[in-house]
Amino acid sequence: MNFKYIISLLAITVLLFNCSSGDDDPSDPDPTPDPNPTAVTYNGHIKSIITNNCTSCHGSTPTNGAPMSLTTYSQVKSAVETRGLITRINSTSNPMPPSPNSPLSNADKNLIQQWKDGGFLEN
Repeated sequence: MNFKYIISLLAITVLLFNCSSGDDDPSDPDPTPDPNPTAVTYNGHIKSIITNNCTSCHGSTPTNGAPMSLTTYSQVKSAVETRGLITRINSTSNPMPPSPNSPLSNADKNLIQQWKDGGFLEN
């Protein structure tokens, strides 16, 4: 009788330890995932859009009547915050860049809006 009791107690103990949750489970998600893996940054996304579409007029020395330079992070951020850059790139009646230049693609416009919405990340 004692032998059955010891075996039963041992079996219950083994089951309890096997069913307990442990921190070493490889199926657990990463405890420190990247909080925003698709964050839009100036250096990673916006700078190339501005360089390819804007700096021919908005260069370090603006030309063709451009009112400001868009060659640095702070200049582009300021243009979005205080000069209505997003409104201009989305305008159908007074777009930037002006014709005969091609307008920005919707993807590029969306990236600039996401950059603003994401807090103007630089890197």
